[in-house]
Amino acid sequence: MSDNINRERRRFFGSAAMTLAAAQLSLSATAAAETAKPVRSASAIKPRTNTSFASLKQIDAGLLNVGYAEVGPADGSPVILLHGWPYDIYSFVDVAPLLAAVGHRVIVPYLRGYGTTRFLSDATMRNGQPSAIAADVVALMDALKINKATIAGFDWGARTTNIMAALWPERVKAMVSVSGYLIGSQQAGRMPLPPKAELQWWYQFYFATERGRDGYDKYRRDFSKLIWQLASPQWHFDDTTFERSARAFDNPDHVAIVIHNYRWRLGLAEGEAKYDDEERRLAQAPVITVPAITMEGDANGAPHPEPSAYAKKFSGRYSHRTIKGGVGHNLPQEAPVAFAESIIAVAADA
Repeated sequence: MSDNINRERRRFFGSAAMTLAAAQLSLSATAAAETAKPVRSASAIKPRTNTSFASLKQIDAGLLNVGYAEVGPADGSPVILLHGWPYDIYSFVDVAPLLAAVGHRVIVPYLRGYGTTRFLSDATMRNGQPSAIAADVVALMDALKINKATIAGFDWGARTTNIMAALWPERVKAMVSVSGYLIGSQQAGRMPLPPKAELQWWYQFYFATERGRDGYDKYRRDFSKLIWQLASPQWHFDDTTFERSARAFDNPDHVAIVIHNYRWRLGLAEGEAKYDDEERRLAQAPVITVPAITMEGDANGAPHPEPSAYAKKFSGRYSHRTIKGGVGHNLPQEAPVAFAESIIAVAADA
C-alpha cells in the first residue's frame, strides 16, 4: 500500500491526478476554503512536475482568434495568467493545476503574436503597444463570458495586468504582478537613463534597427534562449523546457509584434488612434485600487524597479513578496508554488 501512495504523490499534479488532488484537499468553493489549507498543501509539492496542458482551445475574441489553455472547474472563480516576452503559456504549466486544485477556473492565453493566437484579418495592424494587448484580454473575457477575474502575470503579462487594473478595475477582482508597477508611456520611454541602466535594455536598441529586426527573425530561438539565461541567471532550464516554449515564437506575427512593442515604447513607431485615450490615462501613471500582491525574485537579471519605488502606486489592500532561492525573471515557472500561493491569497481576500 505504501508504494501505491508514493506513486500517487509523485503524480499529484500531473494531469491524470487532478481529481485526486481536489479530493485530497477537500476544498469547497468558498473564499475561506481558498486560504490556509491550499497554501499549506501547495508548499509541500515538488515544482516542475508538469510538462503539458491537457488540451488547448481556440476562441474568437475581438481582433483575434485566441489560443488558450483552460484548467479547473467551469464554475470556479476565474483566474487569468499572462505571460511575457520571450516566454509563453508554459511559464504557468505548474501554476495552473495548483490553482485548479483549489477550485479556480484558470485561463492561460497566448498573447497576440504567440503560439496558436492569430489575427482574424490580414488588414489589422500588427500592433504591440501595451494598451492593445490589455484590450485583447478584456475581449477574451467578454468572449468567455467572464465578467470579473483575478489577473496575474510577469513581464509583458505584469504590465498588462497593471493596465487592466488601472483602466478597467471593474473587470479585475484582484491582481498579482511580478516586478510590481510597470505602466509606462512613450513620453517616459524617451527619458534617458544612467548608462548602467541603459545597458540592461541593449535588446531594445537593437530592435530599433532593421538589422535588429532581421536578426531577431533569423535567430529568434538563440536570441530568446540568451534572454532566458540573462534574465534568470540561476535557473538551469534544460533544452526540452526551452523548446516547449520556443515553438510559440514560430507564430507568423511574432516578430512584428515584438519589434513594434519595443519601438513603440521608444517613440519610434506609431500606435493606433483608437487607443489614444487609454494611453493618455496611462501616461498619468494612475494608482491601482484593486487588491494586489507584487512579487520579485531575488535573482532577477532583467531590468526591474525596486519595490519601494512603486509601493505607493497601490491604494487598495496591498503587499509585496520577495521570493528567495535564486529565483529569476520567469518567477511563475521558477517558483510556481510561491506564485500560486500569492494568487490564492489575494483572490481570497478580495
